Amino acid sequence: MAQKSQGSQQGARKTLKRDRRQTTTVNDKLKEFEEGEKALVKVDSSVQESRPHMRFHGRTGEVVGKRGQSYEVEIKDGGKTKTLFLHPAHLQEIEG
Repeated sequence: MAQKSQGSQQGARKTLKRDRRQTTTVNDKLKEFEEGEKALVKVDSSVQESRPHMRFHGRTGEVVGKRGQSYEVEIKDGGKTKTLFLHPAHLQEIEG
């Protein structure tokens, strides 16, 4: 009998599913963030560059810096601070 796949995206079909009318625009890929700004991590399934692991989907972090096109985002995971390098398409601005 074949063994079930246990990849990093396993079980994420519903989370990564998008409305068919919702598309990623150029503006989504060219978003700008300032250091110290809060951002929400929302995985955009149509952009493979710098895609975060599914465990960080829906988390809020602070933008610390920029490396190339990606942003450094610090997230508290349990008692530890973790640094993620995310493409702007996977980040959303938080108002206030």
